[in-house]
Amino acid sequence: MIGYMTVGVSDMERAKKFYTDLFADQGAKVVIDSGRIAFIGTERGKPMLAVCEPYDKEAPTPGNGVMVAFPTSTKDEAEALYHRAMSLGATDEGQPGQRIPDRFYGAYVRDPDGNKLCFFVFG
Repeated sequence: MIGYMTVGVSDMERAKKFYTDLFADQGAKVVIDSGRIAFIGTERGKPMLAVCEPYDKEAPTPGNGVMVAFPTSTKDEAEALYHRAMSLGATDEGQPGQRIPDRFYGAYVRDPDGNKLCFFVFG
């Protein structure tokens, strides 16, 4: 149901590199680049993450309670994305672990602009 999610960033080149490097194993690339906004994914018509400089030219701010959650196939994949994000400059928001017994495993970081991300698997 989701076409794309947008997060505000302060440095477009850094943000594009962060997200394309983070999801390189899934084939992520900049699909559309329109200057102040770039869509990152695998192809048009599939869900994407957009990074953008805010339209109002004010500083980007992460929303309180806003998080982008990326599904993974395994707990190992969620953990690997967490560690890759950390190596790319993210900050820890919750190390990989079982959050709901037998139901939900998640790992949490904030990107270099403070946007909260979750890498998760149900199970």
